[in-house]
Amino acid sequence: MRGARMDAEEARTIGAALWRVRDGRGKSLRVVAGLAGMSKDTLNRIERGERSPTLNEILALAGALQISVSELTRLPVPAPANGHTDSAIKAVFLALMAASRNRPGGRVLPVEVLGGMVEATQRAHYSCSRDHEVGTALPVLIRDLHTSIAAGRDVAQMLDLAVLLHAGAITGWLRVAGAPIEMRVLAAELASRAAEDRDTPEARGLAIWGGLHVMVAAGAVDLARAELEAVSVATSSPESMQLAGMLALSHSFTAAVDSRPADLDAPLEYATELAARTGEGNAYWMGFGPTNVGFWHLHTTLEAGDHQLAVAVAEGLRPEVHPFQGCQSMYWADYGRALARLRGRHDDAVRALRRAELISPRRVLRDSITRDVLAVLLRNSRRGSPADPELRGMARRAGLPG
Repeated sequence: MRGARMDAEEARTIGAALWRVRDGRGKSLRVVAGLAGMSKDTLNRIERGERSPTLNEILALAGALQISVSELTRLPVPAPANGHTDSAIKAVFLALMAASRNRPGGRVLPVEVLGGMVEATQRAHYSCSRDHEVGTALPVLIRDLHTSIAAGRDVAQMLDLAVLLHAGAITGWLRVAGAPIEMRVLAAELASRAAEDRDTPEARGLAIWGGLHVMVAAGAVDLARAELEAVSVATSSPESMQLAGMLALSHSFTAAVDSRPADLDAPLEYATELAARTGEGNAYWMGFGPTNVGFWHLHTTLEAGDHQLAVAVAEGLRPEVHPFQGCQSMYWADYGRALARLRGRHDDAVRALRRAELISPRRVLRDSITRDVLAVLLRNSRRGSPADPELRGMARRAGLPG
């Protein structure tokens, strides 16, 4: 039985945070589980660290407890895998806030110079090995880009750069860095504003794609669905086909989070058809193509709770084909999460998560759901098993007790 007080180290998982809030409010397991649409046993196992929750379950439990999602998913203090990440997050936040108040305080630069800076930042973000450069570059780039837009020259091209930067590198880097959801919302909002000013289907579609995980992670699943249904992108060019394909994948993922299994397959099939026509592409730095469709199929199937199918999908893919190391890391993290739910695949799950960490440490160590998977694996690990040393090393680097 748990004591009335919780050890500070124990509060470093989603399950521990759930127990703390539920116990503090005097709510029973049965009541909260019922409100969240799950069994009492499932909630009990999540709280005890015997089962990792899906994003769908986290959203449901936050709603049942009437709290923000961030109260369950925020990183512990001190944050794991930090280095200069937290100071970089703060600098990015200050730049975003200044831009949102139309006081960016940067330099007016030619569109060609800014275009090169945006491309270099996107490339560094998706390479992972240079991810530290992104946190350093973003605050200056945000200020300079918004200052240049306000100067009124080459506005259409500047707005395209703003949508691309905010929807891609900024929201993506903040997500991997484990930044608070409110900051990611601000970045997505700036992408949306720039898309409205640009007023093209491509700009609006790109802003919605970039804001999808932000809206879902904030619990605004209905908003994400409405936004996706409001945009339509023609498939008249390879670039527009890739954007339409990514939006279709976003439809499928949102349906999984929203517990609408009947709406999963059609958009995934459409994306598969488009990918067959485009081949492996990289329009708007989205990396869309057959391999990326496979990654999203894995991600969506995992969120829908079909772990056996998720593993089968994963084992039919070649992640090294994808041009972005960040997406390869996401593949290994999702594959590890799925393996962790299958009997007899404990060590395989550890090895998959370790491969994800080797590519992008922050994607494993600062992601709340993946950290919970590590905690569950650690609880079930046998001393002396081949994968135990790797698991305990990852857990230590993630700031998990034990």
